[in-house]
Amino acid sequence: MRDRCLAMLLLIGFAQPAAAQQPTEYSVKAAFLPKFARYVNWPPQAQPPAGKPLQICVIGSDPFGKLLDEAVAGQRVEQNPVALRRMRTAADAEGCHLAFVRGTHDQSTGQILAALANRPVLTITDSRDGGVRGMIHFAVEKGRVSFHVNDALAARSRLDISSRLLGVALSVKQRRV
Repeated sequence: MRDRCLAMLLLIGFAQPAAAQQPTEYSVKAAFLPKFARYVNWPPQAQPPAGKPLQICVIGSDPFGKLLDEAVAGQRVEQNPVALRRMRTAADAEGCHLAFVRGTHDQSTGQILAALANRPVLTITDSRDGGVRGMIHFAVEKGRVSFHVNDALAARSRLDISSRLLGVALSVKQRRV
């Protein structure tokens, strides 16, 4: 079922303006964020206790606005509700499990990623913001939102990304075994 949901998201085209209510690029990306959490295992000390929220954070500027609030509303990952937090810098990222990172005038995307390095936080970036990449990097190809995965970077932060998610990525930078 999870694979079907992810595959459906991958198949959603957003660039065809013909039909009303077509999803926008950022509504598709917002829908991906809570779904990604279902395909990641955090180290035991970083997992939220049962019933406590799994925290999705937007660090830096926020391209989603209400779209992400709507995508996260009512979502759960196993026994945990999903909560959304927004912050300007990585200094406030304590407790984040997944972070969409986008630079600001005060702190670049690379600086935010460096501040999160080696923490058990799944970092996500967007190709629209340049070439600096997190563990997952959104891309748009042929009018469809997809993503690249850097599993080697995830391994350094002690995160395990499911082979199911790796299997639908545009590319995967493999971890060393």
